[in-house]
Amino acid sequence: MSSSGLNLAQQDAVNHLRGPCLVLAGAGSGKTRVITQKIAKLIECGVAPKRIAAITFTNKAATEMRERARGLVGKAAGEVLICTFHALGVRLLREDGAAAGLKPQFSILDSDDVLSLIKDCGATTDAATARQWQWNISRWKNAGLTAAEAQAQARSESERHTAELMARYEERLSAYQSVDFDDLIGLPLRMLRKDELLAQKWQARLAHTLVDEYQDTNATQYELMKLLVGSAGNFTAVGDDDQSIYGWRGATLDNLKRLPQDYPALRVIKLEQNYRSTSAILRAANNVIGPNPKLFPKTLYSELGEGEPVRVVDCDHEQHEAERAAARILSLRQTSPHKEWRDFAILYRANHQARVLEQALRRAQIPYKVTGGQSFFDRAEIKDLCAWLRLWINEDDDPAFLRAVTTPKRGIGHQSLAQLGDFASRSHLSLFGALFAQSLGSALPARAVGSLQEFGREINDLRYRAGQAVGQDAARTFLADWLKDIGYEQHLYDGEDSETVAASRWSNVLEFCDWMAGRCGGQIEDGTGANAPRELSSLLEVAQTVSLISTLNEREQDPNMVTLSTLHAAKGLEWPHVILAGVVEGMLPFRPDDDGDAAALAARIEEERRLMYVGITRAQRTLAVSWTRRRKKARELVPAQPSRFIAEMALNSATVREDPRAKLAALRAEFAGRAQSANAAPPTAP
Repeated sequence: MSSSGLNLAQQDAVNHLRGPCLVLAGAGSGKTRVITQKIAKLIECGVAPKRIAAITFTNKAATEMRERARGLVGKAAGEVLICTFHALGVRLLREDGAAAGLKPQFSILDSDDVLSLIKDCGATTDAATARQWQWNISRWKNAGLTAAEAQAQARSESERHTAELMARYEERLSAYQSVDFDDLIGLPLRMLRKDELLAQKWQARLAHTLVDEYQDTNATQYELMKLLVGSAGNFTAVGDDDQSIYGWRGATLDNLKRLPQDYPALRVIKLEQNYRSTSAILRAANNVIGPNPKLFPKTLYSELGEGEPVRVVDCDHEQHEAERAAARILSLRQTSPHKEWRDFAILYRANHQARVLEQALRRAQIPYKVTGGQSFFDRAEIKDLCAWLRLWINEDDDPAFLRAVTTPKRGIGHQSLAQLGDFASRSHLSLFGALFAQSLGSALPARAVGSLQEFGREINDLRYRAGQAVGQDAARTFLADWLKDIGYEQHLYDGEDSETVAASRWSNVLEFCDWMAGRCGGQIEDGTGANAPRELSSLLEVAQTVSLISTLNEREQDPNMVTLSTLHAAKGLEWPHVILAGVVEGMLPFRPDDDGDAAALAARIEEERRLMYVGITRAQRTLAVSWTRRRKKARELVPAQPSRFIAEMALNSATVREDPRAKLAALRAEFAGRAQSANAAPPTAP
């Protein structure tokens, strides 16, 4: 180890400052340390911080990287462009979006907004059909195709119809001065391809670009990276072909294959020392990934010792499996130095597998959290209400305007909104700002102008009244009156086939309103720790903090609970003790009823094998892999076989089989100990 705490391979990666570099970072090999140390090295060697870009895939990863960089270089880290691919795209479009016909205040539509727009374009109310269209359009955009190109490549009537719908969808986006998430990559790519001077401007601005999780890039992200780094190719791509598990959303290993072809001077550096897991766990991981074809062969090793053998737990059915998982957690808490609930995780292939595990953990009184689930603030009904709140606060928020004016529907159609969007664009106004422009009547029919201005007056009135709603009682009264006036409860029931679902969504609305009202007269911190909490009095002030509060909730410290998570959501995380549940054929590897051709099936199995590898390498000290002799399919139990991946781990069968009787004895001892302690406890003083 060097004085900086880097091994030789890590030092090589940090010190390679000129030209293209691919760092093959195996699981737990310290890739984030390499990226942040390289940022520090570049600054030390005279590169201006603002000319360094570090691109990640999640806001959480960007935040972690920024904090680590700040620990190394101090305030200079604030000048480094550390962000996601999509945030980088926003920056390009805000600055130079005029080249794509966008005004600086363009709107970014979220997935729900897009789905609503696609429903309108396709004249359907069927969400499943619209989601399929949405998925296909996104897939084409991620492949860099326009609607015309998709139309030319369409192989079926269904694809041709979707390509026509995509053309209408793109027209609407343009009229609304809006983009979707895929456009945040696709539009900058088209701009830089079309305008060489613009490409040169951004190449001159970025002296070195680092890309994290490179194996997760799709075709358009790779092409955008190439245009940003230019012919000099001063970049560092950090990734692991063995952890490429997002093929279903466009990620492609072709990007790894193309690097040596596009950049013959590419320096490849392998990080193979793992600082996370024991040798027993890594051996199982290396064995599992072995059958996959290798772009760049590597073998992980650890200096943390042999450790506990990997255990295989065979169970009768899923309830039995869940009970054994709970028993294992309770037993390990008695014998392991890692005794906190947060030290344990149960991972599985699909969300529906969580239910039976939750039931078993509740019965055993084990606290848990389910990750990867939907945030309360991400529910459609809450986003509907927040759109209205956002518009009270900022009338120039065009996405909020589009959502609020159409939820619930008030007879303002997409043609009127498209005409309003075109007028607002030509007049350099926000959609709300255009409502009361004197010349609006020359662009829209009088009836549409009347409806839109009525909505504008309603927003202004609500903004004023929300500012007067001081205290919890006044806030509750105001919110109840508002929801009644806009008919939101009826809107929910009209939009759902199931009254039970509608009632559940309405219950969420009432919970949100109670939460909002409860904050009137309370306190809010700014989230930085720099300022003292301040008093909130009116509902309008509370509304101003909603987006901050939802962000703060995401930033809360990890609670002391067992984690339940899908394998996909667990990527990048680690725990001392991991249980992989439901490792049976048909589930992991997942095998749909329609297998497709042999090549597609082989590619799918390879990605599922990488998913198993990711699951194994989440474990630091102990790993148990469980399978069931029967599993639930639809409403019946069907025979099941252990996943092929269990055999591929090549474990020593004499040591890996767990004795369920020992676990049961430990569980009984645990409960007996609790009961004895309770009986022996002295009475408390009155």
